[in-house]
Amino acid sequence: MAIDSVGRAVASFHPRAQPYMLRANYARELAAWSVLPLMLGTVEGGIVGVLVKTYFAGTVTPATLNMAVAIVAGAPAFANITSFLWAAMSHGRHKIRMLVGLQVAAAMCVGLVAVAPRAPIGLLVITMGAVGARICWSGVVTIRSTVWRANYPRHMRARLAGKLATVQALAMTAAGLGIGLAMKIDDDAFRLLYPLAALCGFGGAWIYRGLRLRGHRALLRAERSDARGGQFNPLELRRVLLDDERFRRYMTCMFVFGTGNLMVTAPLVIMLKDRFELDPFVSVLIVASISTLLMPLSIPIWSRLLDRMHVIRFRAIHSWSFIASTGTFLVGALTNQVWLLWVGAIFKGLAFGGGVLGWNLGHHDFAPPERASQYMGVHVTLTGIRGLLAPIIAVCLYEILEWIHPGAGPWTLAVCLALSTIGAVWFALMRRTLTGPGGDSEFEDGPPVQPPAAT
Repeated sequence: MAIDSVGRAVASFHPRAQPYMLRANYARELAAWSVLPLMLGTVEGGIVGVLVKTYFAGTVTPATLNMAVAIVAGAPAFANITSFLWAAMSHGRHKIRMLVGLQVAAAMCVGLVAVAPRAPIGLLVITMGAVGARICWSGVVTIRSTVWRANYPRHMRARLAGKLATVQALAMTAAGLGIGLAMKIDDDAFRLLYPLAALCGFGGAWIYRGLRLRGHRALLRAERSDARGGQFNPLELRRVLLDDERFRRYMTCMFVFGTGNLMVTAPLVIMLKDRFELDPFVSVLIVASISTLLMPLSIPIWSRLLDRMHVIRFRAIHSWSFIASTGTFLVGALTNQVWLLWVGAIFKGLAFGGGVLGWNLGHHDFAPPERASQYMGVHVTLTGIRGLLAPIIAVCLYEILEWIHPGAGPWTLAVCLALSTIGAVWFALMRRTLTGPGGDSEFEDGPPVQPPAAT
C-alpha cells in the first residue's frame, strides 16, 4: 500500500499526468527546474552564510564577519528590492529571452565565488558574488510569475507550481549537502563545486530557452498599451498599494510577519558556530538542507489548500508553522539543546513548503492579468526592504545582547518570534474581512488580457 502511494506520487510529476494542453511547457519547466536549483542552492542564505562564517574565521574581526554573514544570509530576500527594475525592463519585452539572460547572469556570479582568496578581499568577492546572483534571480522570480500566470489555470496553478518547487527543493538540498560535506572534508572544496554549479545554471538556461508562453503576443500588446508599466519608478510601489486597499493591508501584514522570519537565519548561523561549535556540514543541515529536504512532504498539502482558498485565508493558517519553528529554535538556543534545533529545522521545512507557494502565487489573488508583474514587483520589493533590514537588525541586536550579558544573544530569537506572532494574529483578523462563501469572493484571476483596439 505504501509503495503504491509513493509510486502514484512520483508518477504525478510526469508530464503525461498533466492536462494535454499543459504538458509541453510543464515538461520543459520540470527539466529546467531540476538543474537550475543546483546553482541556486549554492547561494542560498544559510549555506553561503555557513561558508563565510567557516572559511573567513580569523581573517577579519568577529563583528565584521558576523555582519558579512548577515548580508549573505539576507541576500535572497533583500536582492528583491531590485524587482521594480526588472518589472520595468521586462514590460513589453520578450519574457522568455529575458528570463534566460538573467539565469545566465546569475550563473556567472556564482562562478565568481570560486576565485575568492582567503583574505578580507576574498570576503568581499564572495559577498558580491552571492548578492549579485540573488539580484539576477529576483528578476527571474518577478518575470516567472507572469509566465506561470499565462501558462497555468488558477485552479491548477498552486499544484503545478508545487511540483516544480518540490523538484527545486530536492535539487537545492543536494547542492547544500554537497557544499556542507565538501567543506567538512576540505575548506577549499568550494573552489571546484561553485564552477560546477555555474555550469548547471548555464545548462538550465539552455533548457528554459525553449519554453513557450501562452498568449504572449496579446500580453505584450496589453503591456505596451499601458505606458506607465514600463517606467522604472519606485513610486509605482506607492501607486499600486494606494489603488488596491486589500493588497495594501496584505502587504503590511506580510512585512511584519516576514521581518520576524527573515531575522532568524543570521543569528542562528552565528550561534551554531560560536555557541554550539558545530562543524559546517551539521550547520548546513540545520540552517538549510533539512528544511529544503522536507519541503516536498508539505508542498502537496499546502498546494491543495491554496488551490481552494484566497491567499489571506491560507496565510492565516500557514503562518503558525513558522511560529512553531522559531519558537523551537529559541528554546533550543536558550537551553543549549541541539536536538531542539533539529526539530526547529523540521518545522521550518514544513513551513517553507507553504511559504514558497504563497510567496510566488499569492499576489495573483489581487492582480489583474496584465499587471501581474507589477504586483509581484511590489511584493518582492517589500520583501527586499525587510530582507535588507531584518538580518542586520538581528545581528546588531545579537551583538548588543552579548555585549550587555555574554550568553544572552539567543534572546534575539524572542524578538523574531514576537514579530511573527503579531503577523499571524493580524492574518487571522484580516481573514474575517473576506466576504462570500468561504471568504473567497475575490478568488478569480480577474478580466482576461484584451488586445488594444485598432486605431
